[in-house]
Amino acid sequence: MSINEIKKLLKTENLVIGTDRTLKALRNNELVKVFLASNAPEELVRDVEYYTSIIKIDIEKLKIPNDELGVVCKKPFSIACIGMKKIVEKKKY
Repeated sequence: MSINEIKKLLKTENLVIGTDRTLKALRNNELVKVFLASNAPEELVRDVEYYTSIIKIDIEKLKIPNDELGVVCKKPFSIACIGMKKIVEKKKY
């Protein structure tokens, strides 16, 4: 389910790809869900769990390693962490 969800979100601009960008978005409360690769570093897992417990959002630990997650996201590098953004509608004035 989650791999298909990630593939759908890649077509939109609602994904934050990468550890630094995901942690920054978590600190700014811009995410609704975080996906972690199966072999994500323990320090990253602890940081993500800490921030998600504060703002009360879901973490989904994927069954695929970071190199396969990079392939799913069509990137030439490994990806350990992905965040799903909140959808914010722009007001027209």
